[in-house]
Order: sequence, then C-alpha cells, then structure tokens
Amino acid sequence: MNREEARERARELVARMTAEEKMSQLLYNAPPIERLGIPAYNWWGEALHGVARAGQATSFPQAIGMAASFDEELLEKTAEVIAEEGRAKYNAYSALGDRDIYKGLTFWSPNVNIFRDPRWGRGQETYGEDPYLSSTLGKAFVRGLQGDGEYMKAAACAKHFAVHSGPEAIRHSFDAKATPKDMTETYLPAFEALVTEAGVEAVMGAYNRVNGEPACANKPLMVDLLRGKWGFEGHFVSDCWAIRDFHENHHVTKTPEESAALAINTGCDLNCGDTFSSLVEAWHQGLVTEETITQACERLFTTRFLLGLFDETEYDDIPYSVVECPEHLHLAEKVAAEGMVLLKNNGILPLRKKDVGTIGVIGPNANSRAALVGNYHGTAAEYITVTDGIIRYCGDDVRVLYSDGCDISEDRIEKLASENDRLSEASIVAENSDVVILVLGLNETLEGEEGDTGNSYASGDKLDLLLPAPQRALMETLAETGKPVILCVLSGSALDLSFADEHFDAVIQAWYPGARGGKVIAEMLFGEFSPSGKLDVTFHHNDDPLPDFEDYSMKGRTYRYFEGTPLYPFGFGLTYGNVRVMDADVDEDGRNVRAYCVNESDVETDDVIQVYVKAYGSEFAAGNPRLCGFKRSHFGPREKKEVFISLDRLTYTVVNDDGERISGGEDYRLYVGCSQPDKRSIELTGRKPVEIDFQKY
Repeated sequence: MNREEARERARELVARMTAEEKMSQLLYNAPPIERLGIPAYNWWGEALHGVARAGQATSFPQAIGMAASFDEELLEKTAEVIAEEGRAKYNAYSALGDRDIYKGLTFWSPNVNIFRDPRWGRGQETYGEDPYLSSTLGKAFVRGLQGDGEYMKAAACAKHFAVHSGPEAIRHSFDAKATPKDMTETYLPAFEALVTEAGVEAVMGAYNRVNGEPACANKPLMVDLLRGKWGFEGHFVSDCWAIRDFHENHHVTKTPEESAALAINTGCDLNCGDTFSSLVEAWHQGLVTEETITQACERLFTTRFLLGLFDETEYDDIPYSVVECPEHLHLAEKVAAEGMVLLKNNGILPLRKKDVGTIGVIGPNANSRAALVGNYHGTAAEYITVTDGIIRYCGDDVRVLYSDGCDISEDRIEKLASENDRLSEASIVAENSDVVILVLGLNETLEGEEGDTGNSYASGDKLDLLLPAPQRALMETLAETGKPVILCVLSGSALDLSFADEHFDAVIQAWYPGARGGKVIAEMLFGEFSPSGKLDVTFHHNDDPLPDFEDYSMKGRTYRYFEGTPLYPFGFGLTYGNVRVMDADVDEDGRNVRAYCVNESDVETDDVIQVYVKAYGSEFAAGNPRLCGFKRSHFGPREKKEVFISLDRLTYTVVNDDGERISGGEDYRLYVGCSQPDKRSIELTGRKPVEIDFQKY
C-alpha cells in the first residue's frame, strides 16, 4: 500500500470520529473505538537489538556492538529478523486480544544520536561517534525493519531528534546548545539520511531543549527542517513524559494544557506519556484547533494502514515458531562475532586446548547474564555466559576453575565479609591455572538510561572512564601473579583499559554480546574464527582532557576533533590474520575507491577496509581526517583481492560556521587502510594507510 492510499483511508476513517475520539488516539496507549471497529493499539515498542520487553525474542548484541561490525548488510538482515519476530509475536498476541504495551508493530528504534561523550550511559544504544557510520548503519536497520513488501513489516523510529547525548541526570531541564556548524556536520546527518533516504516512518523527540526550545516542540527542527526541508511525511512522537517537562522542568509553559497545545501545534502527533490527556481542555480553551488534532490523528492512522492493521497482509501467517529459531540464533552469534574487537594480542591468542591444562575464569561479568544483554532487551530461552561458553567448548579436555573475584561495583560480595572478600580466591584460581580469562566491565545497572533499574552512578552515566574500584583491585591482584591474563570486557561504552594494555597479554572488547555471547567469545578465544570488529568509539585514557559533559561543542570530541593521543582509536581492531592494503586508486569522479589488499598470514579472516578524507584546502574541514567509506571483506589465507568501496556523497563537502554545507575546495587526500591514518593507529597496527591525493574540480 502506498502512502497516498493509506493517507486517504486514514482521512476517511478519522472524519467519522468525534473530536474527543480523535484526541484519545494521540496517546501511546490508544483505546478502542468500538463503534468504528478500531481495536486498541499501544504504540510503545522497543527493538534496539531484538524485540524488547515483550517476552521471548532473539537477543542480538547491543547496538554499539552491532555497529562495531561495520557491516551494513548484516544490520539490515538483523532488523529483518527483528521485524519477523515482531510480526510473529503481534500475530499471536492480538489473536488473544492482548494489545498491551511492547506488543505492537511500531518500534522506537534505532537510536542514531551521536555518542559524543564516553561518559553517556545511553551511548550503548547508538551506532557510535561518527555521523557517516551512524547514517549508513541506521539506514540499513530501517530498511530491514520496515521491509519492501506491499505493507510495512514494522515501523521504525529515528530517535532522539536531534541533539541528545547526556547528561542523563539533568536531561529533563537541560538546554543542549549546538552551533549551526555542529548541527549540520555532526548532530543532524543521521536523522536526515534516515528520513530522506530510508523513509523512516517515525521520529522521536528528546527530553532536553535544543538551542532554547524543547526538542518535542522545536519549530526550527520539527517544522522548518524535518517537515519542511526534508519533507518528512510520517509521524512524530514525544519521548516518554517529555511533554510534561515543558511546564514542570523547562518552564516554557505553565500548565499541562499549554504544554499539550505547544507540542501538537509544533507537529508532535503522538504522546508517550499522559499530557495529551489535557488536549480536550486545551481545545475547549481555544489553545488548539480541531484541524490540528485531525492532522495528527490522520498521520497516526496512516501508519496503521501502512502496517496493514486493518487488512489481511503477507505477514499474517508468520508463525510464532520463528521466535528464537535456530536460524535467528545463528545470525545473532554471527553479529556478535563480527562486532568483537581485539585490542591487544601479544601472540597468546588463539588458545589451543592441547596447550592449556587448566583455565581460570575470573571476574564479576564472567558468569553474569546481565552483562550479556545491555539495556532495552528481550528475554532469551537460554543464556550462555563466558564461563558457560568456555566450559562447553573445552568439555573434558580442559579443567576450568572459576571465581567472581569481586562484585561488579560493591567492595564485597558477602555482606558480612571483609572488603575484597574474593581477591584471595581469585589469586588461588590464577595460581592453579595455566591461563586466566578475566571478564570485567559494566551492566545496565551501572550505565544506561536515567530512571532505569539500579543506575548506581550518575543516573546511568559514568562519573569517569575507570572500571569500578573493586575491578581495578582485581586487575592489580591478577597482574601480580605473573600468570598470562586475557581480559574480556563486557560493556556498552569506552573504558580506560590502560592498565590492562600495559600488564595483560590480550584485551578484547566484546560489548554486550547478546544472550549467547559467551559461546561466541569462547569460540573466538580458541580460534574458531578470527576477530574482526573495529571500534566505533574512541577509547581514551581517564585523564585525557575531555570537554565538560554539558558542553555540546564538538571541539575536542570524537576522533574527528580530538587533539590528543587516545588509548585505542576509532576504527581500530586487530585480527588473527594480517590484512594489508598494498595500493589503492579512486575513479575520476572521486566516488569509488579500489583497494588492492593481501592477507599476509595463513589465517582466514574478515577485515574492514576504511577510507578517510581530509579537505586540505578548506578552513572548515574537521580537525582530523574523517570516515567517508568502508567495506567489510573476507580474506582466505594468503589471499590477494580487490575491494571496491563507494564513498559517502558528502565526502567532498565541508560545513561552514553558518551551518551551510559547501564544497571543500579542490584538494583532498584519501587514506585507505584497515584503520585511521592517525599516529596511534599506525603505532598499534604497524602500518600506514595508503594515501591518494585527489583534486575535485
């Protein structure tokens, strides 16, 4: 069904409603209108990395881990599976009349905010710190979720429009101030791409203000840009209870009626929250017209018609048996495998069972289910922790000893015991092992969204980049044993791993790898596949001079503007192979790069060929070369191959101080390799990317 047909059907249906009935449909938990045959519908659904909060579903790695794969085809396939399981669950639930929250087909995903500051707890939900990577992967996710059938398979939502990445503790009253240059260059590209290129059906606002106006009632963003310049035709939804913030925290209005009127008059169609329950009174007060109410209602019913919720569709027969089926579980494992990033390896990896008699598995995340899934997750039928995975893989061939070592953040595990009550056990396990697998990191109680369960620190944000104190003590204790240690970090953000880089034999960033992540980690440790993920965020030292968290200027932020030397740079990641770009060229239009690559090892591996660009003739160019193209490719042992990479359409542009995207001039340098062209990446990889000087006339 095309949009115009769906829009016309929506007009006809909405025209039969009373004003009060129309307003009732603008709340996320829309009630039934039985006289018109309209069932109840709950718009609130989550699907960042699997259908969330609605029971059983395939558990994929958290978004930040999916993005580390640098694999847009894989993300599109992942979203296709999520939509299929969403349809299967919707079919089963609605057949029983269950139309509760999280059980619909409108998923408030993906989150394409820029992970501008490593302290932000919700950064795990994003695709990292780079606008081009976020745009490319976000488009793929939307395409997969919405499909290309006669009806929309599920409705995607780009959130949180458009400048939103912490701090969580003050988000309900905070004004995020961004310059026109930073808006166009950093904060807006992914949203524009999802709207204009992927046809995303919904856009969600944020809690905070943006340059003085609430994000859910922001005329420059919602009217002038989103629906004006970009031509967005879908529906706009508030973040949950964000409209209430207008009068309670932002103080731009005085009453719920004024807040509801301000939001809907600016183009917010759907209220996640309850402030739109005041629309009836606002209407009676003359603060909003029925024409405006009708327009919002028609947009929402257009989406429902596009989803085929009043028709028979090609998705009605998707059976519940597809939920967590073997094919989907296999895909989840593949996503986890592609996203794991090998940050250090002195040659200890991969392990071989014949060389290891006893393995010590130690750490608060070693046997933790919570550390597998991150936030906004569904429920898996089976969870395979790192300890489980290693025991299953090794079988009777290798003895596995285990210790928590410490609590994830508290100073003791047993409340009546002394501080650090598991450190001695960790030492004993290490002394009796040939190699130690140390599993540290965070979970959703330590980083996440303000208001979520636990959030022991700054409303979900991190106070600094250090691991919790008990984990640091555990690292120091194990380093003193002199035993080989492989650190595996389960977290949704960058941490200062400098101690591990200095003292341990290998370091792996496994993110929140999904419910079966422990199986994949074990297989990677023992060489069943080569790790090949790349960092989608910069890993800093804790004492790196990061700007104030509340400062939304991009100066000094992300790899594009950071002037120091990071611990591990954006785009970095080792493999068990040894892929090198020998040479590269670009076509005369500058739109496609051909990289001549070789795997100089006997190990088959994937790697990600990356292209960065610097406009050397423009004062408005980003401080450092920026990503403009990438391609994941598989290499057999000693294989030579050509890899073709299409470049971002914005490659040869820059953004001036007025926020205008203009030509970057004539002189450019392209860098083609398996990493950034920065000094630290060259130091870590031992090779420089190939450089191409290109003139664009």
